[in-house]
Amino acid sequence: NIIVKGRNPPHVSELVLQLGKEIEVKYFEGGIHLNQSKYVVELLSKIEMTLAKVVATSLGKNMVWMKMMVMRFQYLILTRLDITHDFIKIPNIQHLQGVKTILSYIKRTIHFRLIIISQSPCRLYGYYDADLGGCTTTRRSTKGYSINLGANFISWTSKKQNTVARSSAKTEHRELASNAAEMTWIFYLLYDLGMFF
Repeated sequence: NIIVKGRNPPHVSELVLQLGKEIEVKYFEGGIHLNQSKYVVELLSKIEMTLAKVVATSLGKNMVWMKMMVMRFQYLILTRLDITHDFIKIPNIQHLQGVKTILSYIKRTIHFRLIIISQSPCRLYGYYDADLGGCTTTRRSTKGYSINLGANFISWTSKKQNTVARSSAKTEHRELASNAAEMTWIFYLLYDLGMFF
């Protein structure tokens, strides 16, 4: 189930209808499966990659295509935690090759699902991590966190920090603060929805 709020009931109804078409929800004893295989099939068909293998190609007009694909991946990431992206601002041939590799991976793993398990008691907890200067191009650190409600991921991110950190302690501190802020927001959201811990 999902909470959708809006001032225009017809727009809310249309959104819920479209989500139902894009994300397959299957209930089982103890939880639900979320799957976007229909979206994956449509995506691969639209870009004519249903039979294609990963091949070398030049960017040229494909730069717009690649940016569009990465943006579509962001939507797909909602139920596929195993996919993410790194570069989008200045794509090159290697990045395009990466996009095609991801498409090939998605095609091979179309059956993967996000499983949400119902369990009691439900505990809110999170993990965070950051490296020091992990990007060899910019020397910026990559940070990330995941927040769980019981056994279920409910929030996650992985991205480069905006500035270059001078120490690993500073990098870790920034990520801890970001994780704490997100957990606090989620805690109060769940509290407002009637969940008490």
